[in-house]
Amino acid sequence: MKKVILRITLSLLMLSVAVIGQSQVKLPDFVTDSMVIQQNEVLTLRGTAKPDSRVSCVVSWNKKSLTTLSDAAGKFEFKVATPAAGGPFTIKIDDGVAPKVLRDIYAGEVWVCSGQSNMEMPIVGWGKIKDYQKEKAQACYPEIRFLQISRTTAVAPAENTAVTMGGWRSCSPESVENFSAVAYLYARELHRKLGVPVGVIDCSWGGTPCEAWTSYENLHGISGLENHLRSLRMSDFDKEKARKDYNESLKYYSSQADKIIEKVKADVNFGKWNKMRLPECWEESALPNFNGVVLFRRVIDIPAECAGKELKLSLAKIDDNDETWFNGEKVGATNGYRHERCYTVPAALVKAGKNVILVKVSDTGGNGGIYGDANKLSAEVGGTKIDLSGDWDFMTLVYYDMLPPNPLNSSSPTVLYNAMLYPLHTLPIKGAIWYQGCANVGRDRQYSAMFKSMIQGWRNIWNRDFPFYFVQLAGYLEPKLLQPDSKWAALRQAQADALALRGTGMATAIDIGEVNDIHPKNKQEVARRLSLLALKHTYGFSDIVAEAPVVIDATFTEGKGVLSFSSAVNVKSGAKPAGFIIENADGSFSRADAVMMGNDKIEVRSDKPGKPLSVRYDWADFPDGNLYGANGLPVTPFRTDMLH
Repeated sequence: MKKVILRITLSLLMLSVAVIGQSQVKLPDFVTDSMVIQQNEVLTLRGTAKPDSRVSCVVSWNKKSLTTLSDAAGKFEFKVATPAAGGPFTIKIDDGVAPKVLRDIYAGEVWVCSGQSNMEMPIVGWGKIKDYQKEKAQACYPEIRFLQISRTTAVAPAENTAVTMGGWRSCSPESVENFSAVAYLYARELHRKLGVPVGVIDCSWGGTPCEAWTSYENLHGISGLENHLRSLRMSDFDKEKARKDYNESLKYYSSQADKIIEKVKADVNFGKWNKMRLPECWEESALPNFNGVVLFRRVIDIPAECAGKELKLSLAKIDDNDETWFNGEKVGATNGYRHERCYTVPAALVKAGKNVILVKVSDTGGNGGIYGDANKLSAEVGGTKIDLSGDWDFMTLVYYDMLPPNPLNSSSPTVLYNAMLYPLHTLPIKGAIWYQGCANVGRDRQYSAMFKSMIQGWRNIWNRDFPFYFVQLAGYLEPKLLQPDSKWAALRQAQADALALRGTGMATAIDIGEVNDIHPKNKQEVARRLSLLALKHTYGFSDIVAEAPVVIDATFTEGKGVLSFSSAVNVKSGAKPAGFIIENADGSFSRADAVMMGNDKIEVRSDKPGKPLSVRYDWADFPDGNLYGANGLPVTPFRTDMLH
């Protein structure tokens, strides 16, 4: 009898455990212990519990109990008024079976921090910002909290998104190490000034374009994306169907490309070749706005005394992936744009006279091609080094815009908005900061419209015009004194166009760029400039200077122009203003000589006859402007023919 009772007791216990396991209250992955909730707002708490049950929610800041009924699927929702800054608090949600208690909750200021690699760039990790060891060691701020969203994609808006570190984490040397440097440093600036808890959500992914962070609805009317949007509709916004459509199309076009490569390997005279100087990203030279597959060819002469010897082939860096052949035999393949390529060619393949190098490069978004240090683009055999920089033959094999969007590719339209950003809209936020643009260089006209549409789309899902502050791209690539056709300058202008939207602000990084590094190390100054915008325009610190002077008027007479600024400008280095080019009466451009006229006017002079048409300042990939306003803020790039 005792054994029967024991068996019944154990069975009931196991059944109870099973019920608890099935009905435990579950919340989204981004709602965890240690989170910061936006003060004086309404927090939406969604989750699942025991189906068709009475669910209660008790928050410790007011001890009020809210109740609701879960539906047949166990879903429930609470709207909770949040308190003024403070904490720690608790939130308890109970379905009568297995309650869920969130602890160590603080109310304060919450900001979404998004973009590509310059936002993603960590304190240490692969980033190693300026003074990174010191910054890591001093990152002890218990009331600054981090949430890092995992990299993931979706073709339709998701309800939940994955997170790293198990959810929200308090700021410490350990938690900050691989967290967004800009997000942390921005939070630190706000926390020091406001004296309240600050939560920052790192929602970023390196190398990603603006369209990936924009909703399907807000991409309508954006030129150049019509095929992608049509493909999404045809897939019924189903990830598996979209993946199948993409893979079938990719398989077809890749097979066609492989047929061409086989013919080229057999006959180096096959095909129509163009010329491209390397190393350089193709979107910066011969193939603007191109994402796809390109075949490069270089014929080199091997001295007779080096024949039959092993050859070291160095191909600098390649964005994104490559396959490489030497005299028709595959010698290497690498995925990833950050890796330097160095392949060993077996001695048996190396012959005297002409030898053929073929490199198939695949790029899914942003810059593509063979790039990096020219000294690392070479072939070395028998002690002889052959320089491979300069002209290469190339032909395009696959244009990815012909394909349906790849739902797994982080560059595809809408996929990051759907998977990483949209789920967060149940969390009230104070605003957003954004650092992105490199992946859209060369598509400035499209970006101008798309960036503004993206911002509006974000505001729509939060149902408020929250502040949106962004970073204008830093100087990058080879400095040139005269570059009116700079694609980087054009993208910076497209970014600035978003200032037409209410509640936006721009922090330029034009003066802190690095020639050979697309990821400037001085993220402290980037964060400071962003924080100045927030402190002045969001938090009302009227004594803070958050923007540099801007041009408010430009008048032109024979051979010169006079620029009037909104306030005093200072020449930071050099005897007179630098960074100006002038558009002459005949439409040509020349470097302009500039002199100060008082503290808020500058005269620029042309060396050509006639009345100049316009003036541009800091209009180059890596410009040399030296004008600053108060608070160490540089005058942002401008062109007078686009003054509003």
